[in-house]
Amino acid sequence: MSHYKNVRRVTTRVLQGMKNKHEKIAMLTAYDYSMARLLDTAKIDVLLVGDSASNVMAGYESTLPITLDHMIYHAASVVRGVNRALVVVDLPFGTYQGNSKLALKSAIRIMKETGAAAIKIEGGAEVEESIRRILSAGIPVMGHLGLTPQSIHKFGTYVVRATDEEEAEKLIEDAHILEELGCFAIVLEKIPARLACQLSKEIKIPIIGIGAGGDVDGQVLVLHDMLGITQEFSPRFLRRYHDLSAEIKDAVSRYIDDVKNLDFPNKNEQY
Repeated sequence: MSHYKNVRRVTTRVLQGMKNKHEKIAMLTAYDYSMARLLDTAKIDVLLVGDSASNVMAGYESTLPITLDHMIYHAASVVRGVNRALVVVDLPFGTYQGNSKLALKSAIRIMKETGAAAIKIEGGAEVEESIRRILSAGIPVMGHLGLTPQSIHKFGTYVVRATDEEEAEKLIEDAHILEELGCFAIVLEKIPARLACQLSKEIKIPIIGIGAGGDVDGQVLVLHDMLGITQEFSPRFLRRYHDLSAEIKDAVSRYIDDVKNLDFPNKNEQY
């Protein structure tokens, strides 16, 4: 039985309670008001305004080009559609790495200009100072380890991370660092399920997986991937719950035919 389905607003404290009671956390991405409203009505727990907007909304090949202004625009749109879900916003590439003062400034802009509840940062020990500074301002931080898409040029590929012992040890170390700093949750992306399971037992804060197996505290997917709006991306971890691209194409084709054949609008559809 769900203890939290009827909670009026999901907070970081609610997520911790869900982990403590072994209730899974459901998280999806959102980038606009209309979709956010639908997802919130469906009682999604967490909405991530992901820098994946760079790919699915703007058509870039990676998450690197999206700017802080873009993220603020998307996040403010999402927040206006939400009453219940916790809204988390990605700090985009170039707004926090190597400069903790800039990181704090970026995080404050997001909180002030969007009304979101938290921010998400990729990386472990190397962004420790930025996380510490953001947390010192009272801004909740979600961590992100494993495959960190903003570092794609360092990795050179989107393969599974932490399969060798050295990288796995660093990931475990980084997760403990994020917990000790005071992050409220960590996303683990595309790592071996056994390692993710170990971490969700070791780490007291919620662990949200994407391609990290089922033995973590919650799951996240990119909305456009799980609805089948995007078709180019088919990693093993992705389950498509719908084929919206086919449905949308069909609806548009019928509309075009009706317009061309003078069937739309009919007598009942005009004034």
